[in-house]
Amino acid sequence: MTYLFSALADPTRRQIFERLAKGAQPVGKLAQGLPISRPAVSQHLAALKAAGLVTDHAEGTRRIYRIDPKGLAAIRIWLDQFWTEALDGYVAEVERSSEDPS
Repeated sequence: MTYLFSALADPTRRQIFERLAKGAQPVGKLAQGLPISRPAVSQHLAALKAAGLVTDHAEGTRRIYRIDPKGLAAIRIWLDQFWTEALDGYVAEVERSSEDPS
């Protein structure tokens, strides 16, 4: 799980990932407006791909990248365990408070 968060720890990779949330895109489009070169964007995409957060496929001479739902699901499953624990704690506190007459 750490590798997923490590991949997203870099602000540029997060920005690329957020752009991919809007839909599949080629490297050239992802690089537009970023203060780094296309080869640097490709390196960031390789790190996101290695972490299982993005996938790619060839369309002619271009590589098209998209968010990998499996990688996103792994993050969500991990985060959901904390939500469940927090919600269970909240319910227990409400029940304890409602039983306490003082």
